[in-house]
Amino acid sequence: MWKEKLGVYLIDVSKYTFTGVLIASFFKDMENTRFIYYVLGMLVTLFSLLLGLVLTNKKEEK
Repeated sequence: MWKEKLGVYLIDVSKYTFTGVLIASFFKDMENTRFIYYVLGMLVTLFSLLLGLVLTNKKEEK
């Protein structure tokens, strides 16, 4: 049960990270470091999303 809750939490973290990176790019001009912020934000988003999906995957046992 705790794995499923942790998975849902990580999926939420991925959504908030993606939204934070996207909204921050609208409000702040990051000139030279924009690429770094986008890459790091997308890596954190994808990692937490994939880990969350793996943890919430329910396999039926026989």
